Amino acid sequence: MTGWFLIFTLLVLGGVLSTLGDRLGTRVGKARLSIFNLRPRSTAVLITVLTGSLISALSLGFMILVSRQLRVGLFELNDLELKLKSSREALEISRLNQIKKDADMKQKELELAKVRKRIFAGEKELKELEYNLIALRSGNVVISSGQTLTTATIRLKEPEQAKQVINRLLQEANRVAFRMVRPNEKPNRQILLVPKNDIKRLEKVIRQKGTWVVTLRSAANVLLGENSVYGFPEVRKNIKVIKKDEVLASITTEGTERNQQSVRNRLRLLLASTLAEVKRRGSLSTRLNFDSNSLNELGQLIMDRSDEVLKLEAVALQSSQTADPVYIRLQLANTK
Repeated sequence: MTGWFLIFTLLVLGGVLSTLGDRLGTRVGKARLSIFNLRPRSTAVLITVLTGSLISALSLGFMILVSRQLRVGLFELNDLELKLKSSREALEISRLNQIKKDADMKQKELELAKVRKRIFAGEKELKELEYNLIALRSGNVVISSGQTLTTATIRLKEPEQAKQVINRLLQEANRVAFRMVRPNEKPNRQILLVPKNDIKRLEKVIRQKGTWVVTLRSAANVLLGENSVYGFPEVRKNIKVIKKDEVLASITTEGTERNQQSVRNRLRLLLASTLAEVKRRGSLSTRLNFDSNSLNELGQLIMDRSDEVLKLEAVALQSSQTADPVYIRLQLANTK
């Protein structure tokens, strides 16, 4: 209603003032009045112009008087625009700060989730270790961590044979694991689980030229009756690690070490040193092959020669490669 009333009032005021100005101009023209030494006609025009200006001034003044929006628009618009711009900038800064806070909060939540996940994994691993420890004490572990399930020496005629050879190797390892974990059942399903990435890396290696030794091992302790065995492959180049007639290890015995227990301990030490040397060279053999009778004869010979410092040697009977068994003989250094 205020807007329409304002418009109506302006129309009425304009009409009244126009009428008054017209009559005033007419009278001034008829009276042939002169202002500022102007001609009567020019004086009438001046009066008309002043009347029009008065009409505009009164109309504007009236509108400013009754309309707060117009007063604000005429006198406070620039200040309002500056305030609005400042408010928008402050709002944008606040919005950016909020986004940053949300991002920081999200990052902290992700880090907290990772920490919780690590804690959960650690607790799980701890429980698993405790369970395995109890199982070890009770004797229920049938496959130990790192135990060999199967070993094969591979030399491919064509690289395309790699997948087929690996599948056969996995099947053999699965049968071995199944018989150990579930001895009373028929091995009719796959319980050996090997990561696909490990299999892909294995396939990539054995596709290359040369002879390779592949070993499938258990990744963890496995209890009797479990439903799965986690494994991983090891692959290495098949090379000659031992030469025939090569001395693999040696020890000396003093004249005071001639009783049966001392001689037995020295021979055991020689065998242990020989096996360690064989493994250091890359052999996969877990035991040494030798003639036990000759070992007993050597022990008796050492006890009979009580006054001498003797040197005992472990000598390779034949050359061996990475996956081959190791055959040795034990002898005195001056014995042929």
